[in-house]
Amino acid sequence: MVARSVRRVLVAGLLMAVAALGAGLPTPSLLGAEKSLNVLFVVSDDLCPRLGCYGDPLVKSPNIDRLAARGVRFERAYCQFPLCNPSRASFLTGLRPDSTGVFENSTQFRKNVPGHVTLGQTFQKGGYFVARVGKLYHYGVPAQIGTDGLDDPPSWQERINPRGRDKDDEEKIFTLNPKAEGPARFGGTLSWLAADGEDAEQTDGLSAAATIKLMEQHREKPFFIACGFFRPHTPYVSPKKWFDLYPLDKIKLPMLAANYKDGVPEPAFLSSKKEQENISDELRKQAIQAYHASTSFMDAQVGQLLDGLDRLKLADKTIVVFFSDHGYHLYEHGLWQKMSLFENSARVPLLISVPGSKNGGQTSRRIVELVDLHPTLADLCGLTAPSNLEGKSLKPLLENPQAAWDKPALTQVTRGTPTMTNAPTAKPSIVGRSMRTERYRFTEWNNGEKGTELYDHDSDPGELKNLANDDAYSATVKLLRQELRQRYRMMK
Repeated sequence: MVARSVRRVLVAGLLMAVAALGAGLPTPSLLGAEKSLNVLFVVSDDLCPRLGCYGDPLVKSPNIDRLAARGVRFERAYCQFPLCNPSRASFLTGLRPDSTGVFENSTQFRKNVPGHVTLGQTFQKGGYFVARVGKLYHYGVPAQIGTDGLDDPPSWQERINPRGRDKDDEEKIFTLNPKAEGPARFGGTLSWLAADGEDAEQTDGLSAAATIKLMEQHREKPFFIACGFFRPHTPYVSPKKWFDLYPLDKIKLPMLAANYKDGVPEPAFLSSKKEQENISDELRKQAIQAYHASTSFMDAQVGQLLDGLDRLKLADKTIVVFFSDHGYHLYEHGLWQKMSLFENSARVPLLISVPGSKNGGQTSRRIVELVDLHPTLADLCGLTAPSNLEGKSLKPLLENPQAAWDKPALTQVTRGTPTMTNAPTAKPSIVGRSMRTERYRFTEWNNGEKGTELYDHDSDPGELKNLANDDAYSATVKLLRQELRQRYRMMK
């Protein structure tokens, strides 16, 4: 009797779809309709969209490019805070930094939102096996690699902390700041190493292997497995063969005008570090070479994961998400690393591949945010997400990458707050809030008291000319200021 009833429901649904198609009406969405879809959630650390699939002619990223050909590539995706701990706390909870209360690298988010249901918990409630390998939540200091760091144990049923020879070889690493001590030496300054050994010996190689093993062990039950790669985070460490892909004479440095800081508020450049400001062009090229080498090494580990899915015959029932926790400067605007509100620091690569989708290889230019990932994955897998999430499901854009979309991206930073120690008791002296629309980036520092920025991406994608004080844009500034402040008020 039950089987007959199920058959009747299926036949009725099929007839409705056929009738709708014949009448020219929209058919019911099938994207992500199966509740049994697995999720492979892959996060790279400090990766900007310098990749082949994002149009970079130099960077070799064949495996990430392969994933882009399977899924939807989001051209304009943005983090909510360009620093590891705040960003990761945000996208793994689905809450913005103002809600998690995490603005630096030492606060564990449950101190401020103890009862919140995280992305991992949403999938556990849905009956999934949930695990993580490597860096998902932040480590308090780089020395904690290979430990749980600032992890959230309730988010996972299993946690694996690989620690490869790249950690053991730290004394061989070249650093711009050899006098630094403790965690700042390799976590906060430019440093790199063309390493001995093979990919499989490095931390990310171990992470890829552990992730594949978990997928194989739990293939009979729906799983959500998160793999957090460390590269290309500084120190940029990868085996020597990856450095060979990037001869120094092929690396071009960004061109800086003599007056490039003119007309831009001072806080925009306060992420700079002294040891990075006056290095030679030769060292700048070496740093960029090492970053790209580390990127290609990490890309090879993504390839291991994709090959594992294919070998285990899981590709046709596994959603794959690949992204970075924030963007990264490689001397654009004279800056390195993150913690700015320029496009380079806020923008991230984001690729989502859903089995059964006919949109493989397509690009969406809509503005999306990492805070959207929690509601998106719950939606795709038919799970109930917490009602207080502050992102929006991207499922409509996965079904139609060009669909109408009117939500801008919000990114914020603080200045004057320590990022490693004493941060919970320190108050920032400057708060920067930025909003990215399809055309503009609008930024205020201390509600405009410390300066305002406006960049028109239609004519200035490099954000080289601040239009905030241009009379011709006064109406635009007024409208964007109102929207920025309203959206931040709505979050509180």
